[in-house]
Amino acid sequence: MKITQTFVYQEIHEQPQTLKRLICEESEAIHRLAKIVQGRQITHVVIAARGTSDNAARYANYLLGAVNGLCVALATPSLYTIYQRAPRFGNALVLGISQSGKSPDIVAVLAEARRQGALTAAITNFPQSDLGQAAEHIIDLQAGEEKSVAATKTYTSELAAIALFSASLANDEKMLAALQRLPQVVAETLVMDNEIARIAERYRYMRACIVIGRGFNYATAFELALKIKELTYTVVEPYSSADFLHGPLAMIEPGFPIIVISPTGVMIGEMKEFIRILNERQAEVIAISDDDDLLAQVRIPLRLPLSVPEWLSPLTAIIPGQLFAMHLAGVRDLDPDHPRALHKVTETR
Repeated sequence: MKITQTFVYQEIHEQPQTLKRLICEESEAIHRLAKIVQGRQITHVVIAARGTSDNAARYANYLLGAVNGLCVALATPSLYTIYQRAPRFGNALVLGISQSGKSPDIVAVLAEARRQGALTAAITNFPQSDLGQAAEHIIDLQAGEEKSVAATKTYTSELAAIALFSASLANDEKMLAALQRLPQVVAETLVMDNEIARIAERYRYMRACIVIGRGFNYATAFELALKIKELTYTVVEPYSSADFLHGPLAMIEPGFPIIVISPTGVMIGEMKEFIRILNERQAEVIAISDDDDLLAQVRIPLRLPLSVPEWLSPLTAIIPGQLFAMHLAGVRDLDPDHPRALHKVTETR
């Protein structure tokens, strides 16, 4: 089967339309939730999620903290299901993020939060799911059916929902305007498809690599690593550039592949210095960026066609990563729609 005939290819390329639909259809519900959060003077947010949705939660950790001044924590679902020792939520927004809305452990966190009287909301592609029924407020991902096991369009839709919530909570018209332009920016980023297909051939026999991101794109590093693991069975580890210098740097030997995600923003100077250190150790650096000076330092530059504000960059920076994982699976003659041992819905407790 040609890669262009796979579900994952189709769903990656559906992302501009999915984002446009989310922004159009869910803005009112998200604005309503933001008003309630403001009215209740919520002090912190607790997020329950797994897998790809957990990476969206990492984005929320940075965005809601940086823009809205909220302390964000990731829930520990086994405390609710296995240990049965639920912490007290206090004056929190408890947010469940799940494409399917079916995982019992995520549902259990929301159910307990609601029992305690905390404000609850769900971001899901299935509003009628168990998670949707457990939450008071629902944000529909508006992604349509996602047939590929690996999540792509639901991930960027989750990020967009979080970004809309942050912008609404901040009453920031500039942020809201940037979000309106997002579907077109993502469409232009997808033009990188053919270039990335050619580059993937070089890494046919790659068995291990590292993915680096920091700040808002710490989440992108984790999501890209997950996509490469799922689709190509490569051993991939995500790190922040800061954590990587605290020990893992010792792994690097000449030719070791490292993917660095660094769009324009406050981290760009640090990331250039980080790449200099990698080059000294003769790593093979692949960079996803819109900064020409940074791209000039690396072996494989993947230039983002358009620049966006740093807080919005995870929605564009993941696109070349999705394409790379998909095409790498293709050159290895793997089925990217049905990775071995995986199912579309994973239920954990």
